[in-house]
Parts: sequence; structure tokens; C-alpha cells
Amino acid sequence: MKILAIGVNSAFATGPYEDVITVKQARELCLKIGSKPKEDVIAAEINKLSQRLYTPRWQSNFLIEFDMPSKKGKRPYRLLVDAGGDVRHALKFIGLTSADVDGVYISHPHNDHIGGIEYLALTTFFNPFYTPAKQEWLNNQFIANKLFLEQDWWAVPPGNTKPDLFIHRKVLGPLKRAVGPGLDTLQGVPHVSLETYFDIHVLGKQENGHTKSHQFQDGEGQWTLTPIFAMHVISSSEEMPSYGISLQYSGGYNVLMPTDIQSLMPTQLELYYKRANVIYMDCETSPFPSGVHPHVKDLINNMDKEIQKKCLLYHYDGYPEVPDGMFSGILKTGDSHTYPDEQFLAQGKGHKK
Repeated sequence: MKILAIGVNSAFATGPYEDVITVKQARELCLKIGSKPKEDVIAAEINKLSQRLYTPRWQSNFLIEFDMPSKKGKRPYRLLVDAGGDVRHALKFIGLTSADVDGVYISHPHNDHIGGIEYLALTTFFNPFYTPAKQEWLNNQFIANKLFLEQDWWAVPPGNTKPDLFIHRKVLGPLKRAVGPGLDTLQGVPHVSLETYFDIHVLGKQENGHTKSHQFQDGEGQWTLTPIFAMHVISSSEEMPSYGISLQYSGGYNVLMPTDIQSLMPTQLELYYKRANVIYMDCETSPFPSGVHPHVKDLINNMDKEIQKKCLLYHYDGYPEVPDGMFSGILKTGDSHTYPDEQFLAQGKGHKK
């Protein structure tokens, strides 16, 4: 299993503009001005060529790759952990689009975690080549026409023709309310719902009292994804939890991704933190703590030292300054890690892929 950080900056940050010229323009400029140009000549020519470049910052969190067949039948299977404010940019940065995403896990319904849902839903829905099964099911028909003319009005596309959506049942209702108006946009198709666009897998404690997890094959091993509860925000006298995930390997290795949490180690998650081999830990770095995320100062001053060593920090606002060797690392966009790690495999506790 590989976990790739595809966006670890501030939730609602924008990004800088810079004056730049292309490599091609720079080469042509060098030929034009010769070997001993005057500084004012260089400056004047650069000003003529320069254009405004925008480098966005985004919060889209993580992409997990499992060594198992994807929706298209090829490896790997790619699972987004939350969809960011607009996951298009984060995917483009790593050379992917919605066509390359097989599933998404949603932890809670804040915009910086669900803003990319409409993009994922609509672009995969109208992509006739999203999966081989979809091509076969459509049989060269436009999908809206097929739903309207051939199917019962309450029918939805088969599960193997659309992305998976993994979600705790207590998050599903709020998500539907949040994204419903944007997705209810299929001309002529009645009864459009979230199920129209996603194959929904409801996790967590079910109405019958059983707790449901999901297993992902990963080479010779298997990872079990289980949602875990943590309080994120209490506002307007109502609570909003964030359901992070525990990824348990068949050989015993454990990766914990609490997602957005209110304190550095919630009491109800203490045993999860102690059991985990690696913890992906969100933290604030601004001078004015919001109270809805743990602040980096709290992690430095108050977190148990053994827990600190397990934490990979991803941050809101500026890059955190931490003592050397205190944490497992500080994530930057594009960083990736493969699990279980070599030390664990060398101990004979897991399968070597």
C-alpha cells in the first residue's frame, strides 16, 4: 500500500502569483542578447516576455494505492481520502484525472473535504469509458438517454460503472444534503441522487448493531479499513465528528489517519494511537489557534514522546518548525510512503510484495 500526500496546505489558501518566462523564451533571449549583455537590456527584454504564473495551494489530503485490480481491471486501485476543496488541481499535479480514481472515502462534510465530490461525480458519470463494464452497459448510448428511456425511473447505473464511495452512515445524510443541489443536474432524468453517481459502501456501526469495515487486497496481503470516531467541531450546540480511518494490515501493521480532530489525542482514540505504527497527524501552525485542530505547539509540548515518533505531520497555514528528530516527519505535497515498512517485513510479520 502506498500513501501519497496530494495536498497538505491550508484548507482555503489560494497561492502566489509570480512573474516568469518559459525555458524556451529564456533560450531565445540568450541568443538574442549575446554573451555580454547589459543588465538594463536583460531587464527590459524579460519584462517584455514575462507573464503571470499562478501556483495554487490546495487541501485534498491523500491518495492511497492498493496493489489490486482497479475499476478498469488494471493495478493499482486508487482511493482518495477526502476530496479537498477542489481535487482537480491536486490530481493534475500528479498527472491524474477523475478517470484514474476508483473510490473516495469521506470523513466529514466540511467543504475542504467534499468540494471535489461534484467534479468526481459528474466527470465520471459522463465519461463513457470510465470502466469497461460501463462501455458494455451503455452500448454506445448517451447515459442520460439510457437512464430515461430504457431504465425504470428509480434505477441507477450498476456499481461497476461508477466510483466507490466509502462513508460512515452518520456522514452520508449530511453529504447528500450538501452536494445534492449540484448533482441534481441531469436533464430529463428523475430521482437523481448520490447513488446515481457512486457505488456507496456504508461503513461503521449499522442499524443491526454490527460494525462494518472494508477489506482491500494488497498483493499477497490485505488491509482492513475501519472508520473511527473523533470530535471535530461543536457549533450551534451541535456536534460534528470526523470519521478518520484505521488501516490494519493482515500481518498486524497499523496505519492511523484521524483526519480532522479537535485535540492532539482524543481520549476515545488513545488505544488507536498506541497501537498504530504510523499516524498521519493534522496540525495548525497559525499564531491564533482555532480550537478545531491540534496546534503544533500542543504536539511539541504535550504529546507523549512515543506517540510523537509515530507522527507524520501535515499542516494548516505555514510550514511547522519542530525540534529535530521529534516526529517521524513533516509532509510536503508529493511525499509518498509504502506500507508495511521494510523493518516490519524483515521481522517476518507481513508479506513481501
